[in-house]
Amino acid sequence: MTGFIIALISGALMSIQGVLNTGVTKQTSIWVSAGWVQLTAFITCIVIWYFSGRENISGILQVEPKYMLLGGIIGAFITYTVVRSMGSLGPAKAALIIVISQIIVAYGIELFGLFGVEKVGFEWKKLLGAVVAVIGIIIFN
Repeated sequence: MTGFIIALISGALMSIQGVLNTGVTKQTSIWVSAGWVQLTAFITCIVIWYFSGRENISGILQVEPKYMLLGGIIGAFITYTVVRSMGSLGPAKAALIIVISQIIVAYGIELFGLFGVEKVGFEWKKLLGAVVAVIGIIIFN
């Protein structure tokens, strides 16, 4: 149940962040906005790390495989794409398409066992769920 509640909070925060970042972008530029997001996220992480146990920061150098360290770079492009899509589609439509994309890609990652994730078997009901979600986008339009 805890994971479900955290996921709900995450979705809500992502939608709010997308709207706020779009507002900042309208007053500055997309890369200034994305940079601000990444900078303030970094500062927030450092402050929380400082007050929450201070695990050994050098552990980041032992992460394998090294491509696992690309999350921050991907995060910059996530910020860019969320802001651009919300600016052109509006928050509701953009969020709907983003979530459907997340579902399809996440299922593909599980299905093929990519990035060290445990491989799962194909299930027709999951494919049907994705198709229903895509139909939902069409209806939403």
